[in-house]
Amino acid sequence: MSQSDENAQREYLKQAMQDDLHRSIDERVNRYLEIVYQWVIPAHHFAQASAECIYVYRDGYFLTVLMASQSVTEGLWRFVLERNTIQYNADREAQANDLVQRAILSRQCADSFGRIFHSFRNDVHHMNPSVTAVPFRELARRNLMDLATIEREIFAVTIGSPGRLVPVQRQYWDIGTDGTTSVFLRNT
Repeated sequence: MSQSDENAQREYLKQAMQDDLHRSIDERVNRYLEIVYQWVIPAHHFAQASAECIYVYRDGYFLTVLMASQSVTEGLWRFVLERNTIQYNADREAQANDLVQRAILSRQCADSFGRIFHSFRNDVHHMNPSVTAVPFRELARRNLMDLATIEREIFAVTIGSPGRLVPVQRQYWDIGTDGTTSVFLRNT
């Protein structure tokens, strides 16, 4: 491809993308505002993927949201178990009930984990033929609402003096000997 052809293609693509953004900006803003997410979480290995769930939902990629939210949730489940030195049990429902009984999770948080675990995970991840019947947009929204519930509980913070973040559940934050921790801030 000649340089002039490449430049013409670049300008065409740039204009097409700008037109798409202009056409869909109100829908994107509305979707972004639907999710009331935890604004700060620890900078753990799943933080970037969790943030990307919000962005791909905003941009309308609902299948991707399902896959990513399910993966992040599975990682958070293992994280909660590890931080509480609890062995993984394949019967997640029984284990969730146990975590509620032990006051490690609230019922609302455990139910949020359960809904995401049951959001057509195998159909979506294995692209089973039945995936055509999955209500992607509705499940994507619900999964993100549930993921936000989970993260708000696990990574809740208060603001102390002088404007210092104070984790409510310190076991989920890697706090250094100097009292600091690495965080992942989410904003637009």
